[in-house]
Amino acid sequence: MKQVLLSKDLSASEVAMGCMRIDSAKEAPEKIIETALESGINFFDHADIYGGGKCEEIFGDYLKDHNSLRDKIIIQTKCGIRSGFFDFSKEHIISSVDASLKRLKTDYIDILLLHRPDTLMEPEEVAQAFDELESAGKVRHFGVSNHNPMQIELLKTAVKQPIIINQMQFSITESGMVTSGLNVNMKNDESLMHDGSAIEYLRINNMTLQAWSPFQAGFFKGPFIGNKEKYPELNEKLEELAKKYDAEPISIASAWILRHPVKSQVISGSMNTKRIRDIAKGSDINLSREDWYAIYRAAGYRLP
Repeated sequence: MKQVLLSKDLSASEVAMGCMRIDSAKEAPEKIIETALESGINFFDHADIYGGGKCEEIFGDYLKDHNSLRDKIIIQTKCGIRSGFFDFSKEHIISSVDASLKRLKTDYIDILLLHRPDTLMEPEEVAQAFDELESAGKVRHFGVSNHNPMQIELLKTAVKQPIIINQMQFSITESGMVTSGLNVNMKNDESLMHDGSAIEYLRINNMTLQAWSPFQAGFFKGPFIGNKEKYPELNEKLEELAKKYDAEPISIASAWILRHPVKSQVISGSMNTKRIRDIAKGSDINLSREDWYAIYRAAGYRLP
């Protein structure tokens, strides 16, 4: 498993384990976590809202029984989404972290992300929360999720800690950040920019793009892999390249994300042990430039 340098003192596996569904896994959570570890995954992504907190509790129970693992793994969690609104108040950020620490049964969180933009955010208030959490040793690094470049810049007017991550939806079929960049100076639908040059911003600022739902078609509309009715050409190309690289189609889809020069991680949310191993294999596949673009075109995108 290749590593990605998240900050000057923190590196992690290119494939991360997303724990959003660990409370409903058909296989035992212990087996899911151990398969990830055996596959070279040392990064586990959580959020305070996943399973209403149950997902963090399940992981915390495992961690309690395997204390020696704590300094070998990276735990990330997110906060800011509440019932019917978003909340980046100092009080809520700190109380959310305290609750996550209790559920995860750990003294510190390696990375805290602000989950969805709060339009009522006061950067100074977020900065106070981050300072307090950092000085108390409760959080070591900070990032955001689903933020555009200007929202990050607004945060940085007060927050002194580096914002090292932006977790965004990114996959073969959800690659608008790439598409708008390819269609500069064009008057077509593909040229519309929805994310404010997010992928270029991340590269300029040496931030990591964490790809959530990397195998989903749209916003939780089901996987595109195997959906030959809607994505026949894409699945044909993935199967063709899976044979070429001695892998599975989902390995190729994972490798497609990691092939882009933006510093990235694939957040695998699968609760299937075979799929976890196949997704992890994507880190070891180096797609050629021709194959990368062939997959992109097979997804229905046009080059200008």
